[in-house]
Amino acid sequence: MNLLVEILKEHSRKQAEKIAAYIDDDEKRFAQLMHLFLGNTYRVTQRAAWIVSICAERNPFLIEPFLSKMVNNLSGNVHDAVKRNTLRIFQSIELPKKLFGKTVDLCFRFLMDDDEPIAVKVFAMTVAANICKHEPELKNELQLVIEDQLENASAGFRARAKKVFKQLR
Repeated sequence: MNLLVEILKEHSRKQAEKIAAYIDDDEKRFAQLMHLFLGNTYRVTQRAAWIVSICAERNPFLIEPFLSKMVNNLSGNVHDAVKRNTLRIFQSIELPKKLFGKTVDLCFRFLMDDDEPIAVKVFAMTVAANICKHEPELKNELQLVIEDQLENASAGFRARAKKVFKQLR
């Protein structure tokens, strides 16, 4: 299967699932997908993001060699789908301690940016809260950032904030 051709063929759940099934737990195939995901072709990275998320959910070990690159990728000008799916993955795995600083800085930046989509913000909130389990001195700062956003927040943001506040206590 030519991953690039298949990714560009169509953007649908069916196609994403088909590609993820092809990759399965194959590290070489997953590395090819990550090459496309971490590239700079807007449409390709957007579509690959969903597939990466599916693969990481099914086989979390596949993502480990790429964590540092994924964090660095979030620092760039990337599609919202890339941010959303990267943070979705990060909220359900244990990040290495060496990535805490940069990751939590990015999460705070996403949380404070009024232009970020709600999904990016709620996933960033959870990732930051998970880091706070290991770095408790960040709890107060995270609470303040979340509280600052609550006034104009959506129902989804408020619901996640409630869960995060409970987790932080």
